[in-house]
Amino acid sequence: MTETTKGAHGVARRVADALLAQIESGTLRPGDQIPTIAALAEKYGVNKNTVSKAIVTLKASGVLSGLAGGNTWVRVPPPHKSRSNERYHAEKASVRLDESQRSSAGVSEADSGIPLSALYEDKAEYAVIEAPEEVRDALKLPAGASVLRRVYTRRHAQKAGVDRSTSYLPYDLVSGSPDLLDATKEPWPGGTMHQLYTIGVELGKIVDRVTASMPSPEEVRDFDIPPSVPVLRIRKVSYSIDGKPVEMMDIPIPADRIELTYTTPLELWK
Repeated sequence: MTETTKGAHGVARRVADALLAQIESGTLRPGDQIPTIAALAEKYGVNKNTVSKAIVTLKASGVLSGLAGGNTWVRVPPPHKSRSNERYHAEKASVRLDESQRSSAGVSEADSGIPLSALYEDKAEYAVIEAPEEVRDALKLPAGASVLRRVYTRRHAQKAGVDRSTSYLPYDLVSGSPDLLDATKEPWPGGTMHQLYTIGVELGKIVDRVTASMPSPEEVRDFDIPPSVPVLRIRKVSYSIDGKPVEMMDIPIPADRIELTYTTPLELWK
């Protein structure tokens, strides 16, 4: 393979195809680091710029991962998720079940089909902070009010991108329950709906607002997002049966791994 006999684009495509063949054959597996640009240039008898173009092509198609200037590895495929608004009915239906039943009925696991016990990483970080303005507005809190911020991070396999969501609860609502302030109690069987149930709060409505934007550099790195893939941003606000907002949650999900399904029951004509 020489660049004197083929155009640069064609040669880069041939290098990309050669790497892809190794991945498809299992010679290179998800998470494996690929050889350096210099080593690949020597192996295929091309210049380093040509190899760089091949790697950029494979990153764009979601085959390789890694930021420019750093290591590059075979991308660990993200699990496909199917998120339906009917999940909230299932979550509420499980609230009054016993703990063993609640533990086996997690709706988050149902989204991806991966049980919690199979996750490579699953952590929750709790902090009491002054509510940012947008959180304060969503939860109808006064200036200076505090919230319990909970950041959930999950990774299904080593070197895979993470899933991350951030929840905010009014601190005054949960401050009297030490268990609800303790991150070591996570994962909580039955999730937030059951946590709220323990302090006498029943949810009556959940509103999901979905927008989209391009990822931040931090999200590209942490979520392992190929170039040009936007992020769907779900802002979930939960309301008690008396209409008070009791939780706001931000759920960013790269668009290459999610299907959103919304079911709307219609009233029968009288």
